[in-house]
Amino acid sequence: MTTTSIPDPSTRYRRTGQRGVNSEMLSWMFMRASGALLVILVFGHLFVNLWLGEGVKGIDFAFVGGKWASPFWQVWDLLMLWLGLIHGGNGVRTIINDYARGGRTRLVLKGLLYLAVVVTIVLGTLVIFTFDPCPVGAEPSLLPSFCEG
Repeated sequence: MTTTSIPDPSTRYRRTGQRGVNSEMLSWMFMRASGALLVILVFGHLFVNLWLGEGVKGIDFAFVGGKWASPFWQVWDLLMLWLGLIHGGNGVRTIINDYARGGRTRLVLKGLLYLAVVVTIVLGTLVIFTFDPCPVGAEPSLLPSFCEG
């Protein structure tokens, strides 16, 4: 007859001895905070663009130009862009850490991820802050009402 012994719970998990805040804990905390803020930002964005306006049919160049003429909406959309990309990139980084087998594969995948996130953030930020709602030579009927003729 064989007896099975229950392992001591203190030997089940290895502790590193590290105390305090580390990068993975900061990443975990960021995901929770950015997720909560993104819910507010996205639902606010949808509420203003779709419910208060004319719905999807009302979103055109003039609508975006009018919105981005206000620094408030520029910052709102910038926060959505930055938080969304960093939140998503952090999630993909976690997946890469969990599933990429080799060190070199993990390094290449994370390098490509970081490059994609940085390039998209830079391009999106440039679009938000350099967007000209009143381009010279544009069809006047397509321009926002605040553009001078």
